[in-house]
Amino acid sequence: MENDKNGEVYSKIVRAGKRTYFFDVKATKGNDLYLTVTESKKTYIDGRDAYQKHKLFLYKEDFDKFQEGLADALNKIADLRSSDDTYSAQDKSSVNNYSGVSFDDL
Repeated sequence: MENDKNGEVYSKIVRAGKRTYFFDVKATKGNDLYLTVTESKKTYIDGRDAYQKHKLFLYKEDFDKFQEGLADALNKIADLRSSDDTYSAQDKSSVNNYSGVSFDDL
């Protein structure tokens, strides 16, 4: 497994409007893989650009359950948007237009 000095093995950046998401696969010293998901949102403080960051650490023992939970939640959103006018104000196709990042690819 090839990684840099910070343990980073792979990185994917997804820009989405004012937010940017970073999906970083990293390795521990024992070569266990984990994922960090960072949301960075551009804001303005005192007239200057600033960034708010939120980070989620996802460890290998949680990958499958996290993937199942995310898929379930996205499927529910798609169901609600297709069956209820309350949730269909935006383009329905956008639910399935994600960057193609798959945990299987990691």
